[in-house]
Amino acid sequence: MTGTPDAALPPGTREHLTSPVTQAALRIQNSITAGTREYLGMNGFVELQPPLIGPVTDPGCRGAKQVDVDYYGHKYKMMTSVILYKQASLLAFDKIFYVAPNVRLEPLETSTTGRHLVEFTQIDVEVARASREEVLDVAQGLLRHIVAHTLRESKVDLATLGRDQEAFTALLEEDFERMTHREAVSRLQGLRHGQSADAEIDWQGERIISEQTNRPFFIVDYPKGSRGFTDGESSTEPGVLRNFDLIASDGFGELCSGGERTHEYRRLIERMRETGENPAKYAWYLDLAREGLPPSAGFGMGLERVTRYIAGLDAIWQANAYPKLPGIAAP
Repeated sequence: MTGTPDAALPPGTREHLTSPVTQAALRIQNSITAGTREYLGMNGFVELQPPLIGPVTDPGCRGAKQVDVDYYGHKYKMMTSVILYKQASLLAFDKIFYVAPNVRLEPLETSTTGRHLVEFTQIDVEVARASREEVLDVAQGLLRHIVAHTLRESKVDLATLGRDQEAFTALLEEDFERMTHREAVSRLQGLRHGQSADAEIDWQGERIISEQTNRPFFIVDYPKGSRGFTDGESSTEPGVLRNFDLIASDGFGELCSGGERTHEYRRLIERMRETGENPAKYAWYLDLAREGLPPSAGFGMGLERVTRYIAGLDAIWQANAYPKLPGIAAP
């Protein structure tokens, strides 16, 4: 199997759940979550249970729509990301993580990318008073540990799926390259892909650029305006965000996004207005920020995306027991 998207839709529930591919993928996913908890636990992280709904959620989700919930007469949101709650949780502990369910009504055109789901799970990590470079090291260490753990514990299932363990040699032995957004845009334009210099790397661009390497790599320093208000802006390079994406090799695309956070009350108000957000919607969060939130950095790593990468699956729905693709009815 390869990282090339497969337009085929999921089969019926019975056929999907009884498929040897599904069963192998879900056992591999079990190894991934076990390896995640092992690595973060031995590095001093506390696992918390994430909220499922709230008065607001992270707005920076690449065109995905949020789902409204009637909460005793109040309009609440299903979580598209728990980033605001991760920042708040640092009032209790300096290093936290969630294994967090999310719901995003992705654009219809993403139904055939092979790597978008409406319901998905993220490994969400946040560290108080950390720099971006420090959480880049955490993300690299976590992915390496997950891969090593899964290669050891899931040999039979990987063999069932035809996944060659040699595909991960460079990941385990070499540091991940770090390139700037500007460098990534230049590489893509050199590959005849019309990537905008002012926007996030698009889905096709992520696949194209990841086909050029044998191990995951980071893209850092996205331009201001390409991401939401939570991504912190550089104090020395105005207009540059202190954020990153982690891109898998072999065409599998993005696994993880993160960076340093905006946390000062006044700066949050400014960034919300710059990105078209109404600060009044974020009253509970801004009240915390007014009284003081610690500076932090962190990331969200897609569980199904990591499963797809390690298992070598054609499409992300193969890494979910009850997959929901954008615009397609599902159980």
